[in-house]
Amino acid sequence: MKDVLYKNISKYAQLTENEFEIFAESFELREYKKKDLILKEGDYCLFEGFVLDGCFKIFFLNENGLEQTLYFAVKDWWITDLDSFINNVPSTLSIEALEDSKVLLISKKQKLDLYEKLPVVERLFRIMNQQASIALQRRILSLMTKTADKRYIEFLQKYPGLEQRLTQQQIASYLGISHEFLSKIRKKTVLGK
Repeated sequence: MKDVLYKNISKYAQLTENEFEIFAESFELREYKKKDLILKEGDYCLFEGFVLDGCFKIFFLNENGLEQTLYFAVKDWWITDLDSFINNVPSTLSIEALEDSKVLLISKKQKLDLYEKLPVVERLFRIMNQQASIALQRRILSLMTKTADKRYIEFLQKYPGLEQRLTQQQIASYLGISHEFLSKIRKKTVLGK
């Protein structure tokens, strides 16, 4: 388990073996069953999580009560409601396990303690937050400027193999379209038209 976490953070910062042990000890391993809601809109997000195995959807309900998926988190992805976690405000997002999953969780206190013990960790999370901001910016621009067909192709590229693990409704929610329209796009993509 620690190998997956080490490989992930090594993309952003180099920790010595001792630093990594201190870092890894700050996380708690949690297992969730399919359909477990690990964060509910309106609750306070008390964690940042690193997905070791499984799949989560991070979503909200729009004004019409329809589910809108912000992103999916699979192995090697991070999950949280950053606004709630950082600013101590009620969450606008919900996080649900779509499969039996394993996650390493860190609390705000543990994270702040790490900043004091290991200054490199503050740099690590700053870089990771910058990358997450870039990804969300790209997602917003994609939703605002690209056709549903192009967004579907981007989804397939961003999440290779995930399409077989999700329902058509879940994919449609991510793309911001109806599942009926997704069926037409898939048909068109398969037929190459």
